[in-house]
Amino acid sequence: MPGIGIFLFALLAAFCQPGNGNTSEDRSKTRVLDLSRGAYISSEECGACHKAIYREYSMGFGGDIEQAGTADRSIDGDSVALPSHVSYAGTGHSLAGADTFPGHAREVEMGGESCSVCHFPMYFEIPDLDRPETGRPRPRPPGREAGGVTCTGCHLTPDGKIRGPYRVEAPHETVADPRIQTSAMCAYCHSLGRRQVGKQTQTFLEWRDDFHRPGLGIQHCQDCHMPRTIRKTAEEYNVPNRAVARHIWTGGHSKQRVSGALSVVMVQPDEGKPDLQIHIINIGAGHSVPTGSTRRGLFVFAEALDDTGKILRSREWLLAPTLEDHSDTRRPPPDDPAIQQASAAGSQHEPGLRAGEERILKWTPDLATGSYTVRTRLVYDLNRFNDRSLSEDQTEAIVTSTRIRVR
Repeated sequence: MPGIGIFLFALLAAFCQPGNGNTSEDRSKTRVLDLSRGAYISSEECGACHKAIYREYSMGFGGDIEQAGTADRSIDGDSVALPSHVSYAGTGHSLAGADTFPGHAREVEMGGESCSVCHFPMYFEIPDLDRPETGRPRPRPPGREAGGVTCTGCHLTPDGKIRGPYRVEAPHETVADPRIQTSAMCAYCHSLGRRQVGKQTQTFLEWRDDFHRPGLGIQHCQDCHMPRTIRKTAEEYNVPNRAVARHIWTGGHSKQRVSGALSVVMVQPDEGKPDLQIHIINIGAGHSVPTGSTRRGLFVFAEALDDTGKILRSREWLLAPTLEDHSDTRRPPPDDPAIQQASAAGSQHEPGLRAGEERILKWTPDLATGSYTVRTRLVYDLNRFNDRSLSEDQTEAIVTSTRIRVR
């Protein structure tokens, strides 16, 4: 991100007035941040003092977010690649409204009407964790949508204060709100209406109803997607080192996150027979896999190879979310780009694996007597509607194999 160091240094010199932040003298030298601009405060302004957090948010430091090679394709066929200036890329939140990524959801789906509330949110009150149906945050008005998901979009309260996990002395009025460390913080943008098993945009509801309520784990979204470290929240102030969440939100663009979600076991139940079972187990995700947009897909490839490595037989399955009210093969209304895109793919598929679920896929390849290697590959695809030859947005998450004998 060219010039960002110079920009942050200039802001820091003019804005933060380094000091220990604890004495009256130091606070008198510190310019108070004007929160009256609300959601229009840029993340760069926050980054002047919260430098490590801004670096994580804008550049992906501390994660392995591979958005640099991500390709998207809109209805008119245009391909879009995300640029990167460091070895990894910025977070999905920082790129949500970036001018350098015109292929974000505003362009690709629904003409922007239903996406702007999450990609360009105003400040909001954190909702009740047990609310039956999630709502939406207020969107910024047209023409005021710069910046995407900014720091104040999450941290600014409706009454104009900055919320965080700690009560601190700062150049802005700050309140401690423990709810910011719970999944309720993510509910507005990462769910859609009421729980509908197998449907798209259900991630928060999948976590709450499939993982949290049944007691499969105590983790909230932040525990996996915002791993913590010990450090200062504002480097130029004499504030204590505390447990601080890394603002990286690793997810579908992270091989670490995708590869750690599932496990695969290949079984030959009856020795000598080519009847095989592929057990795919959701062991690491507190929600369905795949989750989110119906564009996400998990391909399961099973292959029987001879001793030379030649593939003799193969089979594939697709696991993916489904559009809200219909299957992917329903003829779409002409004015609904998202449905048109799904239907154009023409793919029948199974729903994703719910939290804790073990799915058994059965396969009986036509094999002659002999010994074979049977291999299973799981490939996570960020946009299964792309041409299958486009691999920049695919992650080979797991490869496993076993030897079988057929009599």
